[in-house]
Order: sequence, then structure tokens, then C-alpha cells
Amino acid sequence: MARKKNRFTVRPATPVDSAGVLACLASAFEAYRDQYTAQAYLDTILTPASLAERFASMVVFVAVGPAGKVVGTVAGQVLGAGEGHLRGMAVRPEWHGAGVGQELLSAVERHLQEAGCSRVTLGTVECLRRARQFYENNGYPLSGRAKDFFGMQLEEHVKQLVRS
Repeated sequence: MARKKNRFTVRPATPVDSAGVLACLASAFEAYRDQYTAQAYLDTILTPASLAERFASMVVFVAVGPAGKVVGTVAGQVLGAGEGHLRGMAVRPEWHGAGVGQELLSAVERHLQEAGCSRVTLGTVECLRRARQFYENNGYPLSGRAKDFFGMQLEEHVKQLVRS
């Protein structure tokens, strides 16, 4: 199930990867810290306890670079009724443009599709313009729905997965 590309491998994460996942999230979102509310930022970069909860309820994927360093991550959850949800997509800034995000997105979409999902949602905040464009380029347009995310507006993106 692991895929090798551009000096990194994408595979399902295990709790052994926790420190690397937390470091990756912190690195990826540091540039946006001042644009988040404190609670939204903490919910985005996670804590050891909230990451353990994520491992219990979602499949977490990592992109692992040289020497086993986690250079990207994403999590996906089957919600039921054919719907999946993505959280926590992050790529270390020094790995932007290397295809990490694309490979992570493909891996989590395959997992959700194999689990019976035909629709996938995710949420973004306005300041993540590059991420929003990435999702839109990959078939996740804004749905027009939004909700409060610790004092910030979290806008929903949705994609219909093609049955194979």
C-alpha cells in the first residue's frame, strides 16, 4: 500500500508516527498562526491527546521523506451513508511543490472510496488560500455551507467520488 514518489512514501500512519505528525502540522500551519483564533489553531495543529482521538476515529496517512521524517499528513473518516470527511491535511513548507499533497489526497480518497464513500467533505478557513485552490483544482468546490470553527468561519468543500 505504500507508494514511493519524489523521495517520499505515502502510507497509513500508526501511533508511532505521532511526534512526526504533530511536528508536521505545527510546521505547516505556523505561518497562519496569527490569522487563527487560539482555540482554532490548537484544534488544527492538535495535541498528543487530540491526535490519539484522531487515530481512534479516523485513518491517518503520512508522507515520509528521507530518514523517516514525516513531511505530510492527512486524515479521513467514514461518516456513514456514503460520506467521508477529511481533516488535517498538512505538508511541511520545504516540501511544497514536490507532489506530497497530491499523493496524500489520492491515498485518503482511495481509502474512503474502498470504504463505500461516494461523497467527501472537508473544511477550510479563508486565510488558507493556497490550500483552498489546491482543493478546488482537485474537484472540491465550495458547497456554500459554512459553520463556526472556534470563532472563525469554516467553509465546506465537497467532492463526488467517481465509482470505479
